[in-house]
Amino acid sequence: MIRPGIEEAVTTRAPRPATIAVGPHISVCVCTFKRPALLANLIKGLLVQRTEGKFTFSITIVDNDHLGTARETVEHFQQNHEIAIDYFIEPVQSIALARNRSVSNAKGDFIAFIDDDEYPVADWLLQLYNTLIERKVDGVLGPVDSQFAEPPPAWMLKTGVFDRPNGPGYETGAVLDWRRTGTGNVLLRRAVLGVVDGPFLSQFGSGGEDLDFFRRASLKGKVFIWCNEALAHETVPVERTRVWFQLRRALLRGKVSLERPSGRGLGLLKSAAAFFIYTLSLPIFLVMGRAMFVKYLIKDFDHIGKLLAWCGIDVVRQKYVVK
Repeated sequence: MIRPGIEEAVTTRAPRPATIAVGPHISVCVCTFKRPALLANLIKGLLVQRTEGKFTFSITIVDNDHLGTARETVEHFQQNHEIAIDYFIEPVQSIALARNRSVSNAKGDFIAFIDDDEYPVADWLLQLYNTLIERKVDGVLGPVDSQFAEPPPAWMLKTGVFDRPNGPGYETGAVLDWRRTGTGNVLLRRAVLGVVDGPFLSQFGSGGEDLDFFRRASLKGKVFIWCNEALAHETVPVERTRVWFQLRRALLRGKVSLERPSGRGLGLLKSAAAFFIYTLSLPIFLVMGRAMFVKYLIKDFDHIGKLLAWCGIDVVRQKYVVK
């Protein structure tokens, strides 16, 4: 069951002649929040996707800003391209509700998700589709590589904060554990989204809604695999290379992890122990170098975030911290 936001969505669609879709159709769902320039870059990449006549596709954009800051960007493309682009507003700031809004308004047999700060290669959707059909699975995920607006310091790269859990090392067809999933680059059979409640749960409004979805779907026997050829590039603003940003993100991760079934009980005890050990060891890590110090400071903040959330202290409420 799709859970709507508190208010009705605001919708705009470009007028188009009535057509009857023939064959498989993919809805590419994009949730966005105050990033019009990056969104425009993404839409440009989506509009040139190759299909080889195997499927049709449309774009469903959900603006999670109640002021509709993405509307002008979307309307520009609606007026100048034939591919259907539908625009909705989810007024309640929640990535989970925004994703649910996109799913409830998506059309077709398949649903793809890609983040608003990414840019896909021209055969991204085709590679995902071919792999899903050939392997007869429920969903296919692809790699996302980082494209930095400005090169970060070498020591920052050594911390590993920009390494993706489902990054290099997988071969096409590899079955993914739910812990190695996400909605930054994925194609799903639409039916998969109906086997779990939500499909994205509102308590994950600040993030982690995608991991929770894949966890619950995997428990239902759904299979998700990797496609190494379905590449998307992620634009990394300068702000994300700052230590303060990564610490803030770590606090949020800790908060989100507490909301998972495995996050409480023994998980809290492990976090308490890790916090004690990491905090006492920080002077040693500092002697070992800046990269080592920051790496374990971030890990420390992951556990601090969980412990603060357990105490009812919510220090990070907004997921989208970079405009």
